[in-house]
Amino acid sequence: MLAQPASGEDFVPKIILLIVIVFVAVMVLRAYKRSLNKPAAPARDSKPEDMVKCAHCGVNLPRSEAIYSGGVFFCTPEHQKLGKK
Repeated sequence: MLAQPASGEDFVPKIILLIVIVFVAVMVLRAYKRSLNKPAAPARDSKPEDMVKCAHCGVNLPRSEAIYSGGVFFCTPEHQKLGKK
């Protein structure tokens, strides 16, 4: 007995699956290739910042975060209101 040829309906899902697998593989490879070509993140400015002392509690904090009032620095608005100790 001779084997009957398979119908085209049996191959369609396999072909579609193969196409999807190839498409996904191509997309993953493209994304990987793009990630290799990305420039490195810029280095953060590593200059140290001046530190100041709160006139009320004595806590040291960066000058950019301090509140300057009356010639002295404070760490919070509450300490600014309370004033120099």
